[in-house]
Amino acid sequence: MGVLFFLAGCATVRAPAVAPGTPSAGASAKPVVKKGVQHKVNKGETLWRIAKTYKVPVESIIQANGIPSAASIEENQLIFIPGADSVRTVVVPSLTENASDYAWPVTGKVVSYFQERHGLTANEGIDIRVGDGDDVKAAREGNVVLADHLAGYGETVILDHGDGFFTVYAHNTRLMVGLGDRVSRGGKIAQVGDLAYLHFEVRRGGKATNPLLYLP
Repeated sequence: MGVLFFLAGCATVRAPAVAPGTPSAGASAKPVVKKGVQHKVNKGETLWRIAKTYKVPVESIIQANGIPSAASIEENQLIFIPGADSVRTVVVPSLTENASDYAWPVTGKVVSYFQERHGLTANEGIDIRVGDGDDVKAAREGNVVLADHLAGYGETVILDHGDGFFTVYAHNTRLMVGLGDRVSRGGKIAQVGDLAYLHFEVRRGGKATNPLLYLP
């Protein structure tokens, strides 16, 4: 597995042509009622876990609720689950119960958010301020597909989680894993460099997504 997904471009999506007989924007039409339910967020729930419980793509929930890129869901928040026909109970596993859930790779303050612009460049992850030399831990169980210096990212670890998702840990000073290693969730993989922040990304295939939507 290479690192070509960093170079993935943006595809232009064109709106479909209006079919014959379809009312125009100015014509009167009945409002479309979307099927779904309101879910109340309980302590410890993440969009990732909620989406898996309802078997709905995370992106569908984001779009249906207009969740901004710098936001994360909060306890007692009501979110609309498109396509669901009943409210479900979200089971929040402990750290050792489910290695497929996400955990914070470091403990610190987020100082730059997803899609936040720095000059002409938009952040494709989040930057977390920590102490120089702090340990970086795997956010999920996975296989190391990169443990090397990467242009623009410095000393970097990339984990493949086997379900189309990858996590990226950049700007380290020391790597503690090698290519092909299998690491558990919470396992030490690197140490933060002298910039004293970790750059962390969650990618679905070649597309960067907002890490805060997956983290507890």
